[in-house]
Amino acid sequence: MQIRVKSGDSLWKYSRVFQIPLKLILDSNNLDNPNQLMIGEVIQIPGYVTKSYTIKPGDTLWKIAGWYQAPLDGVLLLNDANPFALKPGEKVNIPIRVTWSLVNPIQNYDYNTLVTDVRKIHAVYPFIKQGVIGESVMGKPLPELVVGKGNKKVHMNASFHANEWLTSALLMKFIDDYARELTNSQMLSGVSLPPLYESTSLSLVPMVNPDGVDIVINGLPEEEPYRTLVDEINNGSNQFNRWKANVRGVDLNNQYPAKWEVEAQRKPTKPSPRNYPGKAPLTEPEAIALADLSRRKKFDRALAFHSQGEVIYWGYEGLEPPESERLVTEYSRLSGYTGVRYVDSYAGYKDWFIKEFRKPGFTVEIGKGESPLPLSQFSKIYQDTIGIFLSSLYM
Repeated sequence: MQIRVKSGDSLWKYSRVFQIPLKLILDSNNLDNPNQLMIGEVIQIPGYVTKSYTIKPGDTLWKIAGWYQAPLDGVLLLNDANPFALKPGEKVNIPIRVTWSLVNPIQNYDYNTLVTDVRKIHAVYPFIKQGVIGESVMGKPLPELVVGKGNKKVHMNASFHANEWLTSALLMKFIDDYARELTNSQMLSGVSLPPLYESTSLSLVPMVNPDGVDIVINGLPEEEPYRTLVDEINNGSNQFNRWKANVRGVDLNNQYPAKWEVEAQRKPTKPSPRNYPGKAPLTEPEAIALADLSRRKKFDRALAFHSQGEVIYWGYEGLEPPESERLVTEYSRLSGYTGVRYVDSYAGYKDWFIKEFRKPGFTVEIGKGESPLPLSQFSKIYQDTIGIFLSSLYM
């Protein structure tokens, strides 16, 4: 929600009137001098939207504020109307506090849905910073969301594998709930959120493989040469539920230089709906973008969300630090998922992250069954994994 500064306004006043933590208002605005606002300057107030209301005979701002459970002082701040001389037909803006979910995870969560939700979240919670880490093969921007100002840097990503798109809906639901309850000074799953915001900077890349996700959900791409390429890789079948790869038939989670050659010897040797590691490590723009982001930001820990199995993989060749075991023990306690240290599978993002940085890295396999997991599992998956999300920020 935007407010145009009037004489006597201050960020402290906005914080008091709208009951929003001052820190979140500061972080929602790029102000040269937050202690001296300029009249006419536009200020973003997180956690609110506005509703236009047309004045009827007998209306007062006091009545209107009561109808919408809006702060009267907030209504006055938003409008230039004379509260003692309202005119029928005149329009006023009402501040509405956001107490509802912006993200609907119970749907086929394709790239357009993600982009729409990213825009909604950034508009309502502008303290969440939005960036782009690169592009997919087909030129789709890969969004990153960053929330929090702390020194501890945590990264999470989802949908490396196309038919595991439910992980994208899960991360977006996490960030939506986190931002809403933080703004409204409420707990999330019994956890106080302001200390997490102050101590931790969270980076989310909610859809690493948008081209692949769209293939699984929407079928063959319209654009050539990708339509013909995907059709050939899939042997002319219009069934894409088993498709894990990007649009070029490369498995992005087999693309990392962490015993990549082992995977190359035993996996498909040409583009395939699943498991082909590519001609060499880090040939695909999506995998490269995430590697570059990780090198640039030097995360303290990273969690890659996949499906399925209700397990958490946390080791690589003995290079994982002692902290990893402490973390996975807590993740397992909170989720009921089984921690697995080593598995005969390599060249994944988690493996490379541990090898490259000697920091804790995890692959969290949500749910049980065959991917794409049914939407009916979402509520249980969310309840199982919200503790992993939160404890990653406070531990």
